[in-house]
Amino acid sequence: MRFQLSLRRLNAVFSAGTVRGTASSAAMRLVQFCHRGGEGGVRVGVEQAEGQGVIDLKAFDPSMPSTMRQFLEMGQEGMDCAKRALSSGQHMVAWSDIRLLSPVTGPEKVVCVGMNYKDHCLEQNAPIPEEPIIFSKFPSSITGPSDDILLPEESQEVDWEVELAFVIGRKGKHIKEDEALSYVAGFTVANDVSARDWQMKRNGKQWLLGKTFDTFCPLGPALVSTAALKDVHNLGIRCLVNGATVQDSNTNQMIFRTEKLIAWVSQFVTLCPGDVFLTGTPPGVGVFRNPPVYLKRGDVVECQIDEIGSIRNTVM
Repeated sequence: MRFQLSLRRLNAVFSAGTVRGTASSAAMRLVQFCHRGGEGGVRVGVEQAEGQGVIDLKAFDPSMPSTMRQFLEMGQEGMDCAKRALSSGQHMVAWSDIRLLSPVTGPEKVVCVGMNYKDHCLEQNAPIPEEPIIFSKFPSSITGPSDDILLPEESQEVDWEVELAFVIGRKGKHIKEDEALSYVAGFTVANDVSARDWQMKRNGKQWLLGKTFDTFCPLGPALVSTAALKDVHNLGIRCLVNGATVQDSNTNQMIFRTEKLIAWVSQFVTLCPGDVFLTGTPPGVGVFRNPPVYLKRGDVVECQIDEIGSIRNTVM
């Protein structure tokens, strides 16, 4: 309930702008949810303004799929339906009757970017990368915006990382940088939870295992279209642990922006609807504090990005 109230307050300050060349020209906030009673399974919805509720797209049009990935695979047809549903105001479900899920579940890829904030490089005396540093998380690490983060028995050094994430809306390979934003379905908030012992000391210092434990990728609360954001590369980004601010920066500190990341990664792999990108974290992570600070059972981690929203996860 506290999460829903926080989300409603955030909705009151969300603003809409216009950006050309996006996958959808409409300002929308898409969500994936389930009814609290469990009936109906997973649904895709579009948020009504000012926290009024969510339009259930499958109730509005029974031909609509149940998952966000399937919805994105429909392309413009799905987006057009979402716009019609939003305009109609019909089949609205109250926030109190639903549980938000991750905006995307079961993507083909979760692409992550390391060392992508100038101020994060400075805090560890690391050089500014000359090209994107790419790694990945398994899709099974994804969890919802208010779900628990599970501390694995295998790690004693679990850390937080607030990140701007985006989701691919259409298939592409060798995408040009000046066309890249047209491949983005929307942006969301991520926590790239990291087991530093496994990332930095074990597994040959390969990052994958330390990044991909179950529940190590909370996402949410919504998939926010580019048109609903004034400037995605100039947004405040913060992480709070038990109410205390531990990370506080701006996406203008990103070294490689959305367009560059899409163009770079699409040289190597075909990007598909639903693919998730995590774009790097600002300074303030626990491992570089003196002494280092790690998450413990009962901690509450809240990741916030202006105009997009917040996710709030309890460590269990």
